Amino acid sequence: MKNLFTKLVRGEEGQGMTEYGLILGLIAVVAVGALALLGDEVKAIFDNITGSFTNPKGN
Repeated sequence: MKNLFTKLVRGEEGQGMTEYGLILGLIAVVAVGALALLGDEVKAIFDNITGSFTNPKGN
């Protein structure tokens, strides 16, 4: 019983997956923060691009 408890406490099998999950969560938080800060500028750029397709300057 003592060996089983020691094995449970010191087990590191799920540690790698947890670290990957934390890194992925951090990347998601940074991406959402960047979109929140730069969202209006990015929208303006895409609006400009789509506007150039619908109203080309040569016509």
